[in-house]
Amino acid sequence: MKLSKAILIIIAVLFIDQASKIYIKLNYPLTGSRNPIVDWGKFQLLFYENAGAAWGFEIPGDYGKIILTVFRLFAICGIGYWLWTSVRDKGPKILSVCIALIFAGALGNIIDSVFYGQLFSSSVHGVAEFMPEGGGYAPWFYGEVVDMLYFPLFDGVWPNWVPMVGGESFSFFNAIFNVADSSITIGVMLLILFSKKAFPDKKTA
Repeated sequence: MKLSKAILIIIAVLFIDQASKIYIKLNYPLTGSRNPIVDWGKFQLLFYENAGAAWGFEIPGDYGKIILTVFRLFAICGIGYWLWTSVRDKGPKILSVCIALIFAGALGNIIDSVFYGQLFSSSVHGVAEFMPEGGGYAPWFYGEVVDMLYFPLFDGVWPNWVPMVGGESFSFFNAIFNVADSSITIGVMLLILFSKKAFPDKKTA
């Protein structure tokens, strides 16, 4: 696979990811609740800002956010190098596609973390403004990741015998995510499903 094709995949994912985030940011306030913007049954469009990593994980402390963002930057450098070596060594096409998807997703969320705090005003008390006169809602590297996709596949109740949560209701899948998250997930799933093609046996006869 040519590097130019991998770059096209990355650009396409980044465009869809950033366009969807900017649209949500500039058109809806952050209400702090799960009131859907769009409700199509098992698909809902919400507005949520994630200050941490996957599943809302956060590193505690004043420097937790900057540590997480710097870690992401180092990680994406490694992913980029992996993609370059895969293309250089004429690796399997499926491997390059998967790495490109993972790279694009990681970069999409890094853009939020690094730039959004300065590019937008806060969405907490109303719809955000782009490049506000008084400055953004957070310093560089302290922006929050915009999420908006919610697919609660089914609702249920934990059996009474389950410790801690017995009798409580739950939803599956209960995470709010974005296009970048989806790109990473698809890339990883394809690597697992097509692992034999992505990582062929190099034994020689």
